[in-house]
Amino acid sequence: MEVVVRKGKREDCDVVLHLIKELAVYEREPDAVVIDVLQLEEDGFGKNPAYDLLIGEIDGEIKGMALFYEKYSTWKGRALYLEDLIVTESARGCGLGLQLFKEVIKEAHQRSAGRMEWQVLDWNQSAIDFYKEFGASIESEWLNGRFSKEQIKNICENEGI
Repeated sequence: MEVVVRKGKREDCDVVLHLIKELAVYEREPDAVVIDVLQLEEDGFGKNPAYDLLIGEIDGEIKGMALFYEKYSTWKGRALYLEDLIVTESARGCGLGLQLFKEVIKEAHQRSAGRMEWQVLDWNQSAIDFYKEFGASIESEWLNGRFSKEQIKNICENEGI
């Protein structure tokens, strides 16, 4: 079995969307994905890319991905945020997730990131254990704040901004 991690390409976006939808089902949010292939292509490979992508292949077939982007910390400077690390269910346990994660860590190091961040659901014990094997701190004191696209629109309209 040959496991390869490579930079993502525009033409990978259809399989990437499939992996994202598979993750949404796993995370108990099957209807939450609203993006399409065209948006993934433009956002990742257009004039102003919003994310970077690593693709994991087993024997030449895409079985996983890591999508990440740079953000900025007022305390630590450059930071790398791992949005999603996905390995399709049939390929779990083959070491692909480990290779993808190590490549993201390497990318953070090459960018001189002051920190690398990601989220993990509190019920996903296997993922929590995976990250802890690297010595990661899994914090519970920070709560996530979020507005949906519709909420942003409503706030701007209601507040006149």
